[in-house]
Amino acid sequence: MGASLNDVKHRITSTKKTRQITNAMEMVSQSKLNQILKHTKNYDEYASKVKSLVYHLAQAHLLDNLTESSSQEDTAENKPKRSAYLVITSDRGMVGSYNSNVLRETNQFIDQHSNGQEYQILAIGGTGSDFYHKRGANVSYEYRGVSDVPTFKEVSEIVKTATEMFDDGDFDELYVCYEHYVNRIMSTFRAEKMLPIDSETLDNNASKDIPVHELSTDFDVEPSNEAVLAAILPQYSESLVYGAILDAKTSEHASSSTAMKSASDNADDLIDKLELQYNRARQAAITTEITEITGGQEALKN
Repeated sequence: MGASLNDVKHRITSTKKTRQITNAMEMVSQSKLNQILKHTKNYDEYASKVKSLVYHLAQAHLLDNLTESSSQEDTAENKPKRSAYLVITSDRGMVGSYNSNVLRETNQFIDQHSNGQEYQILAIGGTGSDFYHKRGANVSYEYRGVSDVPTFKEVSEIVKTATEMFDDGDFDELYVCYEHYVNRIMSTFRAEKMLPIDSETLDNNASKDIPVHELSTDFDVEPSNEAVLAAILPQYSESLVYGAILDAKTSEHASSSTAMKSASDNADDLIDKLELQYNRARQAAITTEITEITGGQEALKN
């Protein structure tokens, strides 16, 4: 009985230490979540302006030449499009179902979209990179160690590489796959077309915060359409990917916070059960000792 009591007591102590760790990790994740939410709020205004401008340009048919050129090339070569998928996951575990949700939904999207054609993976985050490497997928680019609150400079490097690969003909279209932050306990999967930038892509990624009646098709462009597009389209690509990474990181921190809270709650429940088990075992041991003492006294009387 003594050994059993010691085992239960040891488990209680060990579980309490685990709870301290998960509580601390929950606080850290919550702090990161608050930081990135504040950062995202400030960035959203800039991203909204860039997207609004590009959507207005599309409505003014300034992107038509891009669309026509792309269509002519596809028709001339008469070949299926080669797709690439920029998949955003975390570099670490202990984030609940975050990574598994992204990878499962991405795989389903690829299966539905690729039609059995070969494709490439551009992996942002070690979990996704390791996952696709182990399965023999064509991981043509990977980026590990994204900051807890990513900087615009980090994303510029990613966008530059992806754009260069697209311009070099490594693939014909690129989708960004990630978890969209809804609230602190919920996120949803998104797959958004990043490249090529044309009217179809813009329609698919149309922002709901730009009312149709505010769109104008009248523009005076200086110095030229080409110069304006050369300046604004890279910013649009960067804003799209940076926004996706910020969104994904927000979901990651929220998922981590929720997972650690769940672990702490489970630890509390286990501690309560173990303490009840310990008290019952201790009472039983005391009762046994009293019974033995009483029995001994009765034996001495006889």
